[in-house]
Amino acid sequence: MSKILIVIPSRYQSTRLPGKPLIKISGTEMVKRVADIAGYICKKNESCSYVVATDDSRIIDFCRNNSIPSIITSDACKSGTERCWDAVKKQVDKPELIINLQGDNPLCPPYILQDMIDSWKKYKADVFTPCIHLSWTEYDRLKKSKETTPYSGTTVLVDKNDNALAFSKTIIPTIRKIDKAKEMLIKSPVRQHIGLYAYAYSALEQYFSLPQSDYEKDFIEGLEQMRFLENGLKIKMVEVNLKGREFSGGVDSSEDITRVEEIIKKYGEFDLTS
Repeated sequence: MSKILIVIPSRYQSTRLPGKPLIKISGTEMVKRVADIAGYICKKNESCSYVVATDDSRIIDFCRNNSIPSIITSDACKSGTERCWDAVKKQVDKPELIINLQGDNPLCPPYILQDMIDSWKKYKADVFTPCIHLSWTEYDRLKKSKETTPYSGTTVLVDKNDNALAFSKTIIPTIRKIDKAKEMLIKSPVRQHIGLYAYAYSALEQYFSLPQSDYEKDFIEGLEQMRFLENGLKIKMVEVNLKGREFSGGVDSSEDITRVEEIIKKYGEFDLTS
């Protein structure tokens, strides 16, 4: 039985980038890049497995030809979270921890996934998700970016045990006296959320029976993780280090492919052999 299951939701249809899981990025199909990262993590952890969850036979055929575990999920799934859960329900044994690794995240640092697993082994919580404690330079960069893309980038408030208190598309906490804050604090008080999630089985199961949070509605914050907090579930924030690399996020357009290939050219490929 796998205690840890990494699910890679991978949908063929995309409004802006049709067939994107099979599009090559620097010579390698996107879904294979993500699967290779998941496979690397599975080799480093006992009782860990992964599966590509898709609604399209073309992705299934590609995975079969490349020895990548895959499973057909319902074409009614409206989100990666729903597809993740649909795949989990089809497993013979229930995993204890489910990691939702989106199939359009080809440059997800493997060490961030490992940090999430290590945190799960150490702490009791319902959900585990990473964040970066921003330096003042990183804070200034985020604040500047909000001037042109105000809803890109999520921040999180944490309690003294690094459990999430609230998430927002605005920068929280507010810094009322920036000069004094920079004088008194080595780092900014702001933590930027990275949208990766690891769920306890019971938490992911419960998510779909909970009422939608007002804060996750698309005309307010649009943040689905607020459903957990509003219903009293514990989200453990895992503070991570990008180790000098640039975090790429998801690929949704041809421009994103160019951006990701530039990141690979600048930093190189991940070492998935050590």
